[in-house]
Amino acid sequence: MRPPLDAFEQRLEYKFRNQTLLIRALTHRSWLSERGSGQPESGDNEQLEFLGDSILGFIASELLVARHASAREGQLSQWKAHLVSATHLHTCALDLGLGDHLLLGKGEERNGGRNRKTLLANGLEALIAAMYLDGGIEVTRSF
Repeated sequence: MRPPLDAFEQRLEYKFRNQTLLIRALTHRSWLSERGSGQPESGDNEQLEFLGDSILGFIASELLVARHASAREGQLSQWKAHLVSATHLHTCALDLGLGDHLLLGKGEERNGGRNRKTLLANGLEALIAAMYLDGGIEVTRSF
């Protein structure tokens, strides 16, 4: 059983106004496919993952340019690639305890999905998009 979401929000230091966005960010397609469409009403996290990837890339680029004004494009690209890499996102997701809150199907659960690098990295991207949609770019930047 998943820990309560309010504890997770405390860990994030962000309280969602729209809980449906948070639930959607935490819902893997395997969970929905085992329960049939319509559960939960919010859908799975794949579109949020897509959006979160772009938001993360934008914020990372903006941060790097602001902090390293004299850096060349090639160096900025290398730093950005590290910041948005699945390995780095996986580490961040583990630090947040994201895996404990994901809604996964039984097969994903049995196969170690809660700790799988790509699944957690994708989940973090979805969470970033949910925060953006719920609170805007400033909330997302501060995260």
